[in-house]
Amino acid sequence: MAKENLLKSKLNRSTRKTSTKKSKGSQIIVNAEPWETRVALIENGRIAALSVERSAEKSYVGNVYKGRVVRVLPGMQAAFVDIGLERTAFLYVAEVHDDFNNLFAGDIDDLEDEEAALKSSKFKSMQIQDMLKEGQEVLVQVAKGPIGTKGARLTCHISLPGRSLVLMPTMDHIGVSRRIADEQERRRLRDIIAKVKAKGEGLIVRTAGDGQSAKAIRDDVRYLHKLWADIQKRADSVKAPALIYSELSLALREVRDLSGQNTKQICIDDDQTYKNVVDFMRVFVPRKRHVVERFKGDQPIFDAFDLETQIAKTLEKKVWLRSGGYLIVEQTEALAAIDVNTGSYVGEKSLDETILKTNLEAVEEIVYQIRFRNIGGIIIIDFIDMDRASHREKVYKALEEALKADKARSRISKITSLGLVEMTRKRTEENLGMAMTERCGYCNGKGRIKSKTSICYELYRAIQRETLSIKEDKIFINTHPDIARLLTKDEKNNLKTLETRIEKRIIIRKNQNLHIEDFEIHA
Repeated sequence: MAKENLLKSKLNRSTRKTSTKKSKGSQIIVNAEPWETRVALIENGRIAALSVERSAEKSYVGNVYKGRVVRVLPGMQAAFVDIGLERTAFLYVAEVHDDFNNLFAGDIDDLEDEEAALKSSKFKSMQIQDMLKEGQEVLVQVAKGPIGTKGARLTCHISLPGRSLVLMPTMDHIGVSRRIADEQERRRLRDIIAKVKAKGEGLIVRTAGDGQSAKAIRDDVRYLHKLWADIQKRADSVKAPALIYSELSLALREVRDLSGQNTKQICIDDDQTYKNVVDFMRVFVPRKRHVVERFKGDQPIFDAFDLETQIAKTLEKKVWLRSGGYLIVEQTEALAAIDVNTGSYVGEKSLDETILKTNLEAVEEIVYQIRFRNIGGIIIIDFIDMDRASHREKVYKALEEALKADKARSRISKITSLGLVEMTRKRTEENLGMAMTERCGYCNGKGRIKSKTSICYELYRAIQRETLSIKEDKIFINTHPDIARLLTKDEKNNLKTLETRIEKRIIIRKNQNLHIEDFEIHA
């Protein structure tokens, strides 16, 4: 069994929780390093979502490419398209047909899912071989990034998000975010959109559009129209495969998508990222630019906000509930399974009430874990068996209500007599656990450990933390030989950058006796 990470005790001692103020609203914390950017959304003092982007593993979702069809597969009604990535991307027939948007005519809010359209007789008459030929050039957008061994999934129906709107140049409809519940506000927004929308295009009001003035919406539309015109102009001037438009950086994407009226603080620890966010807010959200702050603390920013220990829990298989019950979270490439257990909780009245209370408490934590870990695809939830139908219905309603806070679209089935719930959740990128870990060489792939890159970056953060108390001009690092090799080869430039930043020389020493996740820092 792996030894306890030596960093944990140091982290607990060094974290000063008094360095930040608890906010009633949400907070966005940005940790930007040359090798990695992390953005955390905090709600009620707890991380609600965490996004990680590494310089060597950029996200492709939202990027627009001019691609070349390399193979058409009639049997799968799909095509493989070369967009310049390592693996060819996948384009499904539903995402390319010129008339496919007619199946979605009307209000996007009334559309439960694409499945109804895909089963229609009109869709069955569409044939991929009649629409695409090998060697043909197509303008596409990445809808899902490469996951595991699978290439990116593409769509020809481009969507360009602005601050309060999404422009869909190829699909004719008007939509308003379901999270805007006030009917009077929804009607007002529809009326504004109807006046500014060009013929044949679609506009969707995002949650951030709630309460926006007509002028602000018109400004957003003008910006998106100009962006689309620039994309078309560039697409006409290059040969496939070529990147035509790149989505915003992670920090700007998350600020755009996560910030809202309830956002009380956006705290950033990097000068250039801070400047970029301030410029973005000045243009798109001028009334909220005062919430952007440059972090000035001595500690690493995630330590100052007490986030590192929370993040560590996302990789744990067992998650404890307040009552003494617990969840077991198992993730594979195909699906995720979440098992609810009473643990040490014995209740007070009856077995039925104990089970109901545990299941209801588990609902809140399950939705939090799904959202935080970004678990997508098929999810099976195994609640503790409930004999009463009324109890099963109560837990189902609680799950349905809790999922309303999740921006990713999901569908859930009724709870069976065995306590099982089948659930699907939209997946666009790898979940957090898969992204931050790799197959374990110690157990022949039966379990998972932190990836070597994650360990390196954890070490960088520990060095920055420990250097505050080290006066000498050299720091000695004892680490596993595999990590030492990575630090002195692939991570050599990042290590030099860190040495320049802390103004100390870093000496790497191999120690075969250390577990691969453990390391020691000495003056």
